[in-house]
Amino acid sequence: MRHTRPVCRLSLLASAAGLLVAGMNAQAQQSTNAAPVPPSAAASAPKSPDAQQLDTVVVTGIRQSLETSLSLKRNARGVVDGIVAEEIGKFPDANLAESMQRIAGVSIDRSNGEGSKVTVRGVGPDFNLVLLNGRQMPASSLGATFASNSRSFDFANLASEGIAALEVYKTSRADAPTGGIGATINIKTARPLDNPKLVASIGAKLVSDESNKRLPDSMKGTQITPEVSGIYSNVFADGTFGIALVGSYQKRNGGYNQAAVDAGWRTFKGDEQNWGTIPLPGQAGADKITNRPKPTDLYVVPQELRYSLNAFERTRTNGQLVLQFRPIKDLTATLDHTYSENKIHSKRAELSAWFNFGPSSSSWTNGPIATPTNYTETYPVTGPADVAMAGSIYGTKNTNQSTGLNVAWKASNTLSFDLDVHHSTATSAADSPYGSNSTLGVSMQNRAFATADFSQKFPILSIGLHGDPATAPSLMQVTGSSFRNSYMRNEIDQAQLKGKYVLSESSGLDFGVGLTKVKNRTAYANVQQDDWGGHNKPSDYDDGLWKPAKLQDYFAHSFGAANGAGLFNNFYLWDFEAVRAAAIKADKSDKWFVPSSDFTDDRRTQEKSTNAFVQYYKDWEWGVPMNVAMGVRYERTTVDSQALVPIVTGINWVSANEFALVKGKSDFTSLSGSYNYYLPSIDYEAELSDKLKLRASYGETIGRPGWGAIQGGVTLSDFRVNGGSGSQGNPALKPLLSKNFDLSAEFYYAKASYASLGLFKKNISNFIGSSSLQSKPAGLTTPINGPLYTEAVAKNCATKDAVCIRNYILNTYNGTRGVVRTGFDGTGNPVGTIAGQAGDPEAVFTISAPSNQRSDHIKGVEFNVQHAFGSSGFGVAANYTLVKSGLKYDNSNLTEQNALLGLGNSANLVGFFENANFSVRAAYNWRDEFLSSTTADVFGSAGPAYTDAYGQWDLSLGYKFNKNLSLNFEALNLNDGLQRVHGRAKEETLYSTQTGRRYSLNARYTF
Repeated sequence: MRHTRPVCRLSLLASAAGLLVAGMNAQAQQSTNAAPVPPSAAASAPKSPDAQQLDTVVVTGIRQSLETSLSLKRNARGVVDGIVAEEIGKFPDANLAESMQRIAGVSIDRSNGEGSKVTVRGVGPDFNLVLLNGRQMPASSLGATFASNSRSFDFANLASEGIAALEVYKTSRADAPTGGIGATINIKTARPLDNPKLVASIGAKLVSDESNKRLPDSMKGTQITPEVSGIYSNVFADGTFGIALVGSYQKRNGGYNQAAVDAGWRTFKGDEQNWGTIPLPGQAGADKITNRPKPTDLYVVPQELRYSLNAFERTRTNGQLVLQFRPIKDLTATLDHTYSENKIHSKRAELSAWFNFGPSSSSWTNGPIATPTNYTETYPVTGPADVAMAGSIYGTKNTNQSTGLNVAWKASNTLSFDLDVHHSTATSAADSPYGSNSTLGVSMQNRAFATADFSQKFPILSIGLHGDPATAPSLMQVTGSSFRNSYMRNEIDQAQLKGKYVLSESSGLDFGVGLTKVKNRTAYANVQQDDWGGHNKPSDYDDGLWKPAKLQDYFAHSFGAANGAGLFNNFYLWDFEAVRAAAIKADKSDKWFVPSSDFTDDRRTQEKSTNAFVQYYKDWEWGVPMNVAMGVRYERTTVDSQALVPIVTGINWVSANEFALVKGKSDFTSLSGSYNYYLPSIDYEAELSDKLKLRASYGETIGRPGWGAIQGGVTLSDFRVNGGSGSQGNPALKPLLSKNFDLSAEFYYAKASYASLGLFKKNISNFIGSSSLQSKPAGLTTPINGPLYTEAVAKNCATKDAVCIRNYILNTYNGTRGVVRTGFDGTGNPVGTIAGQAGDPEAVFTISAPSNQRSDHIKGVEFNVQHAFGSSGFGVAANYTLVKSGLKYDNSNLTEQNALLGLGNSANLVGFFENANFSVRAAYNWRDEFLSSTTADVFGSAGPAYTDAYGQWDLSLGYKFNKNLSLNFEALNLNDGLQRVHGRAKEETLYSTQTGRRYSLNARYTF
């Protein structure tokens, strides 16, 4: 027997709304989504049922949640998966992204050990559209050292307690806003008139993050932190007026410890001779190379090795108020306001060694991409390197607000309308007097050698020192510093008018028009001084500022079988505010130690989109029940972009490897563009039996470029010995266009059990890549290879001996020809700046600009199975997704490439048991290796970063004392795995990160 779509679908929505947290406006749902009753079912299903006429089913428990999610999938048009709350205020996972990762084809990125952003079917976070109750949501985020370019929504900003359902639409629909190539994700919240009675619930939770225990006492927060939430809903005036209020407050202390080559690796050809290359055969030092890379190989050399201890305090506040008025049966008005705030305050302590590419010895893996298993550099007493122990303070606040009005009117039995308008903002900004990201460099200037051992997944840094004593507080001093201030605001004004016209009991039309205006501003400022060889003198700092510590105390869990053998174990912890105050006192000025709100990068973009759609649907029988929905959406978008870009007026050589761009007055430049598309879609399904359903879908979707890609102006960002880099935007970029094909079979063989197999393919055109050009900005020169440089080489300084060359120039030409010596470091070497002058070589910058380039495809298979073992209470759910694409990164290619981020296979396994009082759920999630960046080589140049395959076990236990009181225990990341990122070769470690297990105990009382 055919399942009547209107009744089943609206029953599903009513049951979710019964959680209070579910609800979508029932009339709006009916007027825009529900299909008509087919002739064969007309006798058994009422025409145009209203939600208030349906029995409300309150979802309680794991099994009921899975059954409701199954019904969502079964009765939807197209390929839709979803997750429904298990009971009022309790989602299957404490984090929305971590709940979605249980869905086939959905993978997540984690931040601070918590789910943050989602990839769907191999398509990354920037190209998945997030809706809140059908409305397009703004998104904002902060870059640590740049203005953010991202459009991706951060699910870590939202608490799960106020959410009843998540819907993941994997096929396109004409009535859905554009922007989701991978999927459109709809988050649904409370509508009180859908559950016309008093509903009230309060919850309290205690959270313990084991990563907090692996931090120094001076950095860690309180081990046990609180979370509270409350839900209230009621109706008044004979059910014509309703109010719902949801609120939550959550605090969590945690951290992570990390080994990283944060500045990246330098990639060379086996026979190349350049800055940073190893000696060629016959050159000095060639005999100290074991298993030399072949001339035809590529090899990589680390720029640094860095350990960091990272502590954070996350405070998240969420709330939603919903007011509904239904003066007559066929008219409902809904006014709602949603608020979320996520504050993250972090502290960071580091120990690092920066490689200067002086005399070295090394041993190597085999090619074709050779990685050092061991790399050592030595430094003489007269020119030692530093042992850096930087410290940082980060303070950020993400605020989301959305105010919306919805009016649903059933004009007649055949015609209904839905008007929805909203104003929504997302703002990310600094939440610290020191800016969003501030760092003080601190070091001892007596490094004799440094060895990086990359033979294990977690690398080992060994350091030798000059002097006696070699380690003492009296050797410590402030070096460089950076006080950064990032800002991003995304604002959406959207109006949508949708209608439904019922042509007959088996056919109808959906139609609508809409207007969306998106404003985005990203900005960045940096106050940085680059005296990495020493800003003041060690004597300017009291010895009591530096607290001795043992690195292995905090990394013992990470080293594994190696147990940290050879590790440089001694370092100093220090208080950021106290050392900053001492540096200001030594300087007699705070000039370099306060952030600036005078942004040097300021990008302002406005997108205006108008749209119209029409969709025809029809149900019929041709041997078996069938239905089809076909439509087209027209979208026109204009882009206006302004960018305040800093004008670079000079280049200063400030230390052996460091250069500073001298920036003058900034100015705005403006660019514009536009595009329009007709986007067809069709969904077809056939019920071969009451258990077996086949689906086929085709649709076209677009994904808009990142904000940085469509900025105006040219930004010069960096300069090194062998040249500089920069970028410019292109507002005339076309969006990615994806032609999507889906075919699936679904077998519903029992009430809570099914198996499905889905095939999908996405043909993507206008893929955005980067084109590079060599530019010589007028008037910019570099002292490298200039007259003073070549004179120093002629005076017996080796070509690569930057310390010797700088010493000669600073001592010989101080006060003339752009040379300013500001003093001497702790080893007697002069410090200061050497400016590029007229007559020096012109500075060459590699400018990258986005452009629409190649086309390619993504194809994959999704397999799902969900099985409940009768009435035993036991059940299992599993899925596996296999994804392939031609958009892969070629590790042997050193140029910029088009490649798809996030592409990788994934799998989930969930087992559960539940009876009237007790429940247990164990879940395992696995994500295969995937490409996470294409700018991972040194200082952000072209090079891949791959996130290693990662699996995680989670466990939850629940007990119901009675119908009102329940207790729940959760244990996350039980296997406590190491999260690792590597470059072109597996051994090329970029990041190895250790977080920790997380436990929570939650009590909830429902009135």
